[in-house]
Amino acid sequence: MIAPSRFAFVCVLTALPALAAAPAPVRVDPARVDAVFKPFDNRSGPGCAVGILQAGKVLYAKGYGLADLNLPTPITPATLFDVGSVSKQFTAASVLLLVQEGKLALTDDIRKYLPEVPDYGTPITVDHLLRHTSGLRDYNDLLAYKGYRVEDVTDDDDALEMISRQRALRFKPGTKWRYNNTGYFLASLLVKRVTGKSLAEFARERFFQPLGMARTHFRDDHTAVVPGRASAYAPKEGGGFRISQSNWDQTGDGQVQTNVLELARWEENFRDPKVGGKALIDALQARGALASGKATDYGRGLFVDTYRGVPRVHHSGGWAGYRSVLMRFPSRGVSFAVLCNRTDIPPELGEKLADAVLEETFRAAEQESPKGKPAEPTPPKKGESSRFVGLYHGEEAQEVMRLHLREGALALDFHGRTVPLREVGEGRFEDPRGILVLAFEGEQLKVSRRGEPLGTFQRVEPVTPSADDWKQLVGAYYSPELDATWRLEPRGDTVAVKTRAEGTHALEPAFADGFRTDLGLIRVTRDGSGRLTGFIFQGLQFERTEDRRIHPFE
Repeated sequence: MIAPSRFAFVCVLTALPALAAAPAPVRVDPARVDAVFKPFDNRSGPGCAVGILQAGKVLYAKGYGLADLNLPTPITPATLFDVGSVSKQFTAASVLLLVQEGKLALTDDIRKYLPEVPDYGTPITVDHLLRHTSGLRDYNDLLAYKGYRVEDVTDDDDALEMISRQRALRFKPGTKWRYNNTGYFLASLLVKRVTGKSLAEFARERFFQPLGMARTHFRDDHTAVVPGRASAYAPKEGGGFRISQSNWDQTGDGQVQTNVLELARWEENFRDPKVGGKALIDALQARGALASGKATDYGRGLFVDTYRGVPRVHHSGGWAGYRSVLMRFPSRGVSFAVLCNRTDIPPELGEKLADAVLEETFRAAEQESPKGKPAEPTPPKKGESSRFVGLYHGEEAQEVMRLHLREGALALDFHGRTVPLREVGEGRFEDPRGILVLAFEGEQLKVSRRGEPLGTFQRVEPVTPSADDWKQLVGAYYSPELDATWRLEPRGDTVAVKTRAEGTHALEPAFADGFRTDLGLIRVTRDGSGRLTGFIFQGLQFERTEDRRIHPFE
């Protein structure tokens, strides 16, 4: 689920115009499409619905796998899915429609409508929310850190209460881009407070009904019966699947329920805008820029970039056990919708589908523009990559990355995952999809994701805590911003952090008073005498407190 923004500090760049002319027909080879989804084409597990759309028509649609493992019910093109953050474009469109009608302005301070948001001494505008440049912490993370699981019931009040407790922003609004669900959740509240209608009501009346999307809706009641909706699943250790559903009722950053057939009508509105007009479509696709003038690849509710040299507008989504992508190539007037009900979907699945249909288009673009060609890996010199092996700490990012050799090539360990890297230049590496880029400058490592800087990382020396060091960590730690207690508990000869919703995660020594976990970096804080006072996690301060449930090492 998610959100964007930043208008007062930035100018709007490069809007992709709505296309008026009918695009040249695209030929679909069903065998090539089926090959992409072969791993999910079975009658024993969940899978995906696929739609290839052009000019308001469905060129190809098919279901693979089961919508419900209990019955079992097969997935069809009419099956409804929760599309997660793909929903953000519908939220952005709703806000932009209100802007068109003069009921609010993108430059408005959000506290005009949402006084519960703390005054941080600098305005957060409506457009900051839509551009992911607000600096607000992600409410999904905050609720999880407090202890809510996705199976628990939470509502708007729970989310707004967590947002109102935050003492600081992650950065000054408009100065950085960081994907953030809070912005789009708050956008849904803006719609409600300006119109008196929920986002679900507003979107239904102003978008879904006029476009003939009769079954598409924002789901804001976890108890509602939704006929024809796929249940969602996650792989279970040892084989099989377990249910992975959410009972969170917030909208804006997610919660749209739709199918690949009705998405064809939404996509056609970008080519021939019957709702909102060309101005709204251009505003959705207008790339933003930061206060520095640096462009971002995000519009409002949509990423705007290129794939293999061809302009692309897209968004993916993931919530509980659902995964989705909606991807459009305006020059060909063709869109791809992939809606799935399982968590183990490869992130590049939508691009593989696009490759299967538009391979000739991509090859032609790559031949015409050297910039469109994938970077050719530079064969590393013998022993060259080994000089980059080590631990790197990013103070701004509050993260630690470990680089090591894997089968002779550099690999990155990050958040419990190992990501292979390829060398694309002197001291420059990227992941296989070209999303994450690492650039070495001496002992410094600069990291960017989708072209947006994540910060500068410094090489740090690893440490080995003594048995006494580990014992000192054991205890309870309270965060006023979460109103929640986390515990550091003995785990063999070391320590693990234990939370209600996030589970138990081992602390791995990184550097002095810095510990890696699968959740992120924990940095111990001390007073002037060196006494341990707490720790910092993702900018949240945890204070040492009393807890009789904690037992010392034996």
